[in-house]
Amino acid sequence: MTTLERVKELCKNRGITVKRLEEELEIPHNTIYQWKRIAPSLDKIQKVADFFKVSVDYLLGRTDIKVLPEDNTVHTIAAHHDGDEWTEEELEEIEEFKRFVAMRREARKNKED
Repeated sequence: MTTLERVKELCKNRGITVKRLEEELEIPHNTIYQWKRIAPSLDKIQKVADFFKVSVDYLLGRTDIKVLPEDNTVHTIAAHHDGDEWTEEELEEIEEFKRFVAMRREARKNKED
């Protein structure tokens, strides 16, 4: 699913149009539809992610974890795995969790600034 498709789905679930989203976020008209052809700028994708309370990684299709925890707590623990036998899928899940934790750390840091 592309970034544009994810944004359109989020809008549909919220009961708003992409045009209305752009108005709410003061993003120029048709900017989001341009994301079908060009990569979104960081400031605009962050505005959209904040609006829907999802991660930028979710919007970019890097993860399927949509909803961020409201209290910023981590509910999963990745174990030390040196020498253990893991499938490629399990290793990818561990890596995805690491990216998620790093993203939350960055979001908390930015919120404090």
